[in-house]
This record gives sequence, structure tokens and C-alpha cells, in this order.
Amino acid sequence: MALASLMDYLDRENVKYMVITHSPAYTAQGIAGLAHIPGQELAKTVIVKLDGEFAMAVLPAKYHVDLLHLQQRAKARTAALATEDDFQSVFPGCETGAMPPFGNLFGLPVYADVNLERDKEIAFNAGTHRELIRMAWDEFKRLVNPRVISFAAGRSAEAA
Repeated sequence: MALASLMDYLDRENVKYMVITHSPAYTAQGIAGLAHIPGQELAKTVIVKLDGEFAMAVLPAKYHVDLLHLQQRAKARTAALATEDDFQSVFPGCETGAMPPFGNLFGLPVYADVNLERDKEIAFNAGTHRELIRMAWDEFKRLVNPRVISFAAGRSAEAA
């Protein structure tokens, strides 16, 4: 999903948002630093397999997915991280690892970590490693209807 497509979708849904352009970055913490966004407000999208099916786990950049907690709270029998080779074709038009957290647009369930509710806004990759979208958390919830549960743990390995 190219940035233009995502913007068209948000415009059709009457969502107020801001596009933030930054130099290329490939880790959530790196993006947060470049864009001057607290790691709590920058959401990263991690593709997981729950019972063998793709799902999006969306959480603050400073944390990592605790697969056991996600598995238990999602009531799945199995949970594993998906590889980029596994999911690359699921997100046409997106750079690998930069997919926006709109599982509803890709036919995927979305699990959002409860920590994201601490802020009024959320920022996330907009399909590239050079652009972010920043919008109200409540609007994100309205559009995506994620299942909000607790599955984030510690600080992200990339923040160490």
C-alpha cells in the first residue's frame, strides 16, 4: 500500500493526520529518533503467525512482542514471528518491514498492545522507510478495530 493509497483511505474516512518525512531508517527506534517522536508514540507493526495464520501485532517501538503473552491473550494454540519472506507478498506496494498497521486493509486481524492507549496520538510507518503517518489513537481504533490486549515486554532489542 503506497502512501498515496493510505492517504486516500484516511481522507475518505475524514481522518485528520499528518505525514512526516524523514531520511531512510529501518528500525523503529531509529525512526523515532529521526522523526523526534517518543518511542511510546511510535507504533511498530510486527507480523506474527497465530495458529499458522498471519496477524499484526502493533506495539510501541520501545517494546518487543512477548509471544507467549500474545498467544495466551489471543487464545491461540501457537504463536511465532513471521519471516519477511513469509509475508512480503501480503503487502503489495509496501517496502518490506514498513507496512502500516491497518490489517483491515490487508485482511488480517490486528492486536494492539494496551500501552498504545496511553497517548492521544499514534505514529506509524506509511508503507515506506521514509514516511510516517501521525493521527489520533481514537481514529485508529475506529478504523482498524484492533483487539487491545497486553503483550509487550521490556525494551525492544533494537533499543539496547
